[in-house]
Amino acid sequence: MSLLGAAEIRELAAQLDLRPAKSLGQNFVHDGNVCRKIVRTADVVESDIALEIGPGLGSLTLALLEVAREVIAVEIDSRLAQQLPLTVAQHSDKSDALHVLNLDALQLQSLEKDPTVLVANLPYNVSVPVLLHLLETLPSLQRGVVMVQAEVADRLAAKPHSKEYGVPSVKAAWWADVTGAGSVSRTIFWPQPNVDSKLVAFKRRTPPGDEAMRKKVFMVIDLAFAQRRKMLRAALSSLFGSSAAAESALQSVGIDPTLRGEALHIQDFCTIAKCV
Repeated sequence: MSLLGAAEIRELAAQLDLRPAKSLGQNFVHDGNVCRKIVRTADVVESDIALEIGPGLGSLTLALLEVAREVIAVEIDSRLAQQLPLTVAQHSDKSDALHVLNLDALQLQSLEKDPTVLVANLPYNVSVPVLLHLLETLPSLQRGVVMVQAEVADRLAAKPHSKEYGVPSVKAAWWADVTGAGSVSRTIFWPQPNVDSKLVAFKRRTPPGDEAMRKKVFMVIDLAFAQRRKMLRAALSSLFGSSAAAESALQSVGIDPTLRGEALHIQDFCTIAKCV
C-alpha cells in the first residue's frame, strides 16, 4: 500500500479545486511516517474497526487500512467524502473495508458497526466537543489517539494542581485515562498551521456513575471552573443556595471548601454531586 506524499496531496487538492478552509480546520497531513506512527501509538490491530474523524484527503485513512480490519471515516466536506473512496481504491487493495459518512461528527449518534479505536486529526476549533461527544455516544471505543492543537492536548491530559487542568481534563476523565503521546511538527501539514500540534492518547475505563450522575457531575465541574480563582464554597454557592450552605455540604463529605476546582479529581466532583 502506498501512502500520500506532499505532491499527491497538492495534486488532489488542485483536482478538487480545494482551498483548505480554516473554519473546518483543514490542514492535511502529508507525512506517511507520521501517519504510521499515529496508528502504532493507538495500538491498532487487525481485528479493530477504526473510526476516523475528518479524514481529509486520506493520508491517515490509508495508514489505518494497512492494519485495521475496517475503517469508518466521518467527513463533513462533501467533496472530500466523495473523493476518499476513489483515492483509497487507487492506493489500497482494501477499499471494500472503508465506509465513508458525509456528516458532522458532532451530529453522530450511532453507527451500523461498533468502532473499537479512534484515530483522528481533529479540527482545532471543535476538538474537545468532538472527543467528549464520541466518548459519550460510542461506548464501544476502547482506546484512541487524536492529534489536536498543542494547548488543547495539554488541557485534555492535564492533572490536578496544574494551570492547564480544567473542564476538558475532568470531563474526559469521566470516561477515560488520558495522556500526552508526543508532539508533531508543523511541517507535516499542508497548508502549514500557525500553531503546534500534539498527540493525545486515551484508554476507556468504567465511568464512576450512570448518565444521571454524569449530568450532575458535569454541572458541578462547569460551576467550579466558571471563575477559576473562586474557592469552591463561592463557586458552588448557586448550587446549594448560599456560600454557607455550600461550605457546610462540602465539609460534610470531607472536601475543603477553600479549595479551588483545579485541586479536585473526578472522584471528588462525584462526591460533591452526590450531595446536591
